[in-house]
Amino acid sequence: MRKSDFFYDLPQELIAQTPIYPRDISRLLYYDRKSNGVKHLLFRDIKDILNSNDVLVINNTKVLYARFFGYDKKNRKFEVLLLKRLGLKKWEALLKPARKAKIGSLIAINEDLKFKVSDIIDNGVRILDFEYQGVFEEILVDVGEVPLPPYITKKLSDKERYNTVYAKVEGSSAAPTAGLHFTPELLDELKQKGVEVVEILLHVGLGTFRPVQEENIQDHKMHKEYYEISEDAAKRINQALEQNKRIIAVGTTSVRVLESVVDKSGRVKSCSGETDIFIYPPYNFKVVKGLITNFHLPESTLIMLVSAFLSREKVLELYKLAIEENYRFFSFGDAMLIL
Repeated sequence: MRKSDFFYDLPQELIAQTPIYPRDISRLLYYDRKSNGVKHLLFRDIKDILNSNDVLVINNTKVLYARFFGYDKKNRKFEVLLLKRLGLKKWEALLKPARKAKIGSLIAINEDLKFKVSDIIDNGVRILDFEYQGVFEEILVDVGEVPLPPYITKKLSDKERYNTVYAKVEGSSAAPTAGLHFTPELLDELKQKGVEVVEILLHVGLGTFRPVQEENIQDHKMHKEYYEISEDAAKRINQALEQNKRIIAVGTTSVRVLESVVDKSGRVKSCSGETDIFIYPPYNFKVVKGLITNFHLPESTLIMLVSAFLSREKVLELYKLAIEENYRFFSFGDAMLIL
């Protein structure tokens, strides 16, 4: 398939610049595959749609304050976006302007935090060796910013609003945005109804920021992202599959983990590692039966994944409807539920 097959026109004013408060009053476009029916709801109405046999799989990654600025000895300014931890003090990062950062360059963020460029990867990606005292994540709270996507131009007043309420494990460069709509109260209501909630992990990395360059999408290579699925999570998901319960993934990141760890027999394995799975039409989903997702950028790997789950034609039809109904798009936008 071609990249241009996943293009659509989006009015600039529909790109959400700020999050909604409270989280669960964002809008929800609910599409029922069996009836081919569409409903326009609030996200909190999801509690009336899901039932006691459903299993929600959520990604409990937490976004680091991964964007900050430093200066070299010539007082040249550099922007840093942390992508992946490689060791205690070693990180893979996106550095701008990368061409000025040679191997051995020393860049200081403040008196207590510095780094040296130790290796060059590609396209602005560098390996950085940090020097600091204390806990790195705590230092980042003081010096770092939330690495918002480039289409969001307004500064975020509440840093934590770019994390889900169930975020636990620090390591992402971007949020798993489908989960941003949940509140603790909504999750409690779902659990009281009997909906099972299972946590897995995928640290969102460079792939989120990199557009598909190749017109033939099969030529696109995904950036590897770290994931974990515990023994308890795998056991609960496998039990649900045996009982023919619906596995509903919250976000494309949860989908990618589940479809990465399923074996030929259809069972999910407890493991950790890195995945570069790229899901696009046609694709046979082995685990996921339902999907909660935001509205994604044209020609992105995310809209391709959703199109594999539903169909390219139906997804573009639903996106057209969402635009007509003035839904808010992208990271801080509204949500879609596909069952």
